[in-house]
Amino acid sequence: LLIPMNLSPSAMPFGFTRRQFPIKVCFAMSINKAQGQSLQEVGLNLTQQVFSQGQLYVRCSRVGSPHNLFICGNPGNTRNVVYKEALQ
Repeated sequence: LLIPMNLSPSAMPFGFTRRQFPIKVCFAMSINKAQGQSLQEVGLNLTQQVFSQGQLYVRCSRVGSPHNLFICGNPGNTRNVVYKEALQ
């Protein structure tokens, strides 16, 4: 969304135009730093695979309501890999 804004006329022989992008202040943190915290909204970038399934659990479990969990990623990019040899 681009909001063009024309400034009021001035004594300058040329015009000014300001373009404003509506943004919201936010911050990012590592998965380890998020562990143990409760957050109102959580956005996850899953365009690359997570290091371990435990990290994915920590990411998704930091938000109180699933309606406030936003995930960006490719379907099938994150897989639940189980090594059957380790379970025997």
